[in-house]
Amino acid sequence: MALNTSLPVLIVDDYQTMLRIIRNLLKQIGFNDVDEAKDGSEALGKLKEKKYGLVISDWNMAPMTGFELLQKVRADAELNALPFIMITAEAKTENVVAAKQAGVNNYIVKPFNAETLRSKIAAVLGE
Repeated sequence: MALNTSLPVLIVDDYQTMLRIIRNLLKQIGFNDVDEAKDGSEALGKLKEKKYGLVISDWNMAPMTGFELLQKVRADAELNALPFIMITAEAKTENVVAAKQAGVNNYIVKPFNAETLRSKIAAVLGE
């Protein structure tokens, strides 16, 4: 079974270049329905408006971090089953543990390539 690349994906990062990189990697994998948000609060607004199949969020953002976004998504009855992948620049064990306890589905450390992204998404969405 192949990846369901028709799912809408929301990518969240406060760094425009990173959004572009992730969008391009997703396109290489076959995802074309990709929306962007600049921080957690903008992402939450978009999650209320449209049904997404996956969220890929950076950890370090202001005013609302990816971790806070994850907590809000997991606390929301409508969104709590949404697959959520966290991206971070530093793989601190305590961050990984905190994200796992908060209900993250997977974790990607920068820098990463299309193959890494594909395998992480496949692990979350079930290939």
